[in-house]
Amino acid sequence: MIIDLRSDTVTKPTKGMLEAMMSANVGDDVYKEDPTVNALEERIANMFGKKTALFFPTGSMANQAAIKLHTNPGEQVICDKYAHVYNYEGGGASFNSGVSCKLIDGHRGMFTANQVVESINPPDFYHSPLTSLVAVENTTNKGGGACWNFEEIKKIRTICDEHDLGYHLDGARLWNAMVAENETAKQYGEVFDTISVCLSKGLGCPIGSVLVGDEDIMKGAIRIRKIFGGGMRQVGYLAAAGLYALDNHIERLADDHKKAKEIGEVLITLPQVKIVEPIETNIVIFELHPDVSEIVFVQTLADNNIHIIGMGGGKLRMVTHLDYTDAMHEMLLSTLSSF
Repeated sequence: MIIDLRSDTVTKPTKGMLEAMMSANVGDDVYKEDPTVNALEERIANMFGKKTALFFPTGSMANQAAIKLHTNPGEQVICDKYAHVYNYEGGGASFNSGVSCKLIDGHRGMFTANQVVESINPPDFYHSPLTSLVAVENTTNKGGGACWNFEEIKKIRTICDEHDLGYHLDGARLWNAMVAENETAKQYGEVFDTISVCLSKGLGCPIGSVLVGDEDIMKGAIRIRKIFGGGMRQVGYLAAAGLYALDNHIERLADDHKKAKEIGEVLITLPQVKIVEPIETNIVIFELHPDVSEIVFVQTLADNNIHIIGMGGGKLRMVTHLDYTDAMHEMLLSTLSSF
């Protein structure tokens, strides 16, 4: 039994998902003639109360397209120092859009409306980049799957309106946040201009993200996707997986969250572990004591067919997911307890 907790991206399609994929009705999506893609885009747009949605092969491409739609070269994006768009998208904001990032020193990847105000460059001060976009990530990956307080999200919306700023949500694990906080897609759609949601993490699809947004902003989205090399043909086979996941894999995220919390409860009892960060969803981040070798700890788990990753700075990460079964969970807890 191989237990892979490196990420929730390691899942494979379930039998039901594969059947939905293989029976999909497809067409040429570059011509917008794939009925299954069109159905997925329409469904997610309706979920968020938006007019327009567009399927992308990756979450990074969806985020990068959003940044491109909201900004012009030489401008600046406000985001947290832990933000995925800054840390894990290959410097795409600067390469693709010619913009810089103003990093906020937030808490677990989250910041306040007051911090946004303090980060906005004066628009008439031409020596500094023009601030044009605020980007939020929910849940926060590097912040350990933390969920934003929705009231703070709304306060930031007010700031964006007052300063004529775009507002983008990197919702790669937004499904997890909505399940954990009992929130709805409509709530988020009412606040953000653009939202990217990932289908290949918690929902267990083999590939795909969707960018949803207000009609005026999304007018150029398909052109940007083409420029980025994201135009696809009979992609309905993949969109069918997304439709299946929306029907079958959202509510079960609560089980991933429960397992993550149980892992944390065992980790904190181990003499090797210094701290376990608060666990709200499916990500477990913990730190070892300085005298404990991270390499030895990870290798000991690997010798027991348990695979996790290091995040740097002495932090390790486990992520629960669709393919992490009850049997695997019991084995992991037993192995940890025997350390």
